[in-house]
Amino acid sequence: MKEITCKLLVIGSGPGGYVCAIRAGQLGIDTVIVEAGKPGGTCLNVGCIPSKAMIHAADEYLKVSQMAQGGDPLGISLSEPAIDLKKTVAWKDGIVGRLNTGVAGLLKKAKVKSVQGWARFRDGKTVEVETETGIQVIRAETIVIATGSLPVELPFMPFGGKVISSTEALALKKVPETLAVVGGGYIGLELGTAFAKMGASVTIVEAQDRILPLYDAELTRPVSKRLDELGVAVLIGAKAKGLSSKGDALLVETADGTERDIPADHVLVTVGRKPATQGWGVEEIDLDLTGPFIRIDDQCRTSMRGIYAIGDVTGEPMLAHRAMAQGEMVAEIVAGNRRSWDKRAMPAVCFTDPEVVSVGLSPDEARAGAAEIKIGQFPFAANGRAMTLQGESGFVRVVARADNHLVLGIQAVGSGVSELSAAFSLAIEMGARLEDIAGTIHAHPTQSEGFQEAALKALGHALHI
Repeated sequence: MKEITCKLLVIGSGPGGYVCAIRAGQLGIDTVIVEAGKPGGTCLNVGCIPSKAMIHAADEYLKVSQMAQGGDPLGISLSEPAIDLKKTVAWKDGIVGRLNTGVAGLLKKAKVKSVQGWARFRDGKTVEVETETGIQVIRAETIVIATGSLPVELPFMPFGGKVISSTEALALKKVPETLAVVGGGYIGLELGTAFAKMGASVTIVEAQDRILPLYDAELTRPVSKRLDELGVAVLIGAKAKGLSSKGDALLVETADGTERDIPADHVLVTVGRKPATQGWGVEEIDLDLTGPFIRIDDQCRTSMRGIYAIGDVTGEPMLAHRAMAQGEMVAEIVAGNRRSWDKRAMPAVCFTDPEVVSVGLSPDEARAGAAEIKIGQFPFAANGRAMTLQGESGFVRVVARADNHLVLGIQAVGSGVSELSAAFSLAIEMGARLEDIAGTIHAHPTQSEGFQEAALKALGHALHI
């Protein structure tokens, strides 16, 4: 097979990799991208996109179920509903397929050459790819590692059979009667909530003292309340010990030290993700690591000249939009432009019910910075649009310096608040002050008015509370 030479080689076509390759192609860089699976990586194929599709399907099913039970406050009723998970998964797969085709088309449009197969480093400039037709050797001036991450497997409960990761959970052909979720972070809660809405009896097992431990307790309180309303059992301070002797339950050590069995058709393990650093010849090159992650600088350069790394393989936060921003930046740098990572804020969204958004510093983090702060919080219970959407649970909160009113952080919990994340991020990225937000006209009636009202509250004169 003829050897390929190029200026830029991208390994991995997840959000970071494909964005990097597309932008490089747009800039006229001779670019090759290698992917063992389908374009789009974990996020598109078995992560962000399919999970949101399943969450939406679960929401719709819950609505019609409540209507059938006569519990719909809008007065809508219908006959007993049912869900065919095979069709739901097929619909989800159709969305993923269209997006796969879209990414492939965008790469082709940018004149990026795609190679299907598993890549392994020979040295810092050469990669061999195991393709269906044999070994393809690629030599590149610059290489970008965008290999992503994998679900963390518990050594005493490896994946297989009843024990599944999020990947298998998104491909189930029927709703399990019982589901045990190990891990109360965002992946476990998103999928656990979805299956509960589809009729499964769900138990969440979290080793720490509350769910979503990376978010402050005030933000997660409405989520806990909603889980209780949905009948989801949450065991806090509990540790999974493995499958029961009969294999039909999850053995758990509860907070008081006693052991109990949690009946489970499936055990969904969501205890985190790890960088995908094995299997592609990392031993053939000399990269410095920070723990398990590849160490990078503010331009995503690794310790080896001509090799960059982006996305999950470089550490937290493991977010698709972080990878995309890094990929675009690296393409610009390879093209000779002056760029560096100087982002002021990174939005994090948890697609639970209700949704949670956090950008910038929480109140505790802001206080730790030794600056006096002002906090403005506005409840969705006082927002007309939230009421019409039956989503009045939650609030918007703005954290700012007390002296000059510079906004340091913005958080929200509520129905559909993920769509406010861009406004929150823009405010911090642009260095907004409370007066900037308060003085911006927000359309009425919208939930975004809660953002303006929170700033007004911090200034001491909220209008609607």
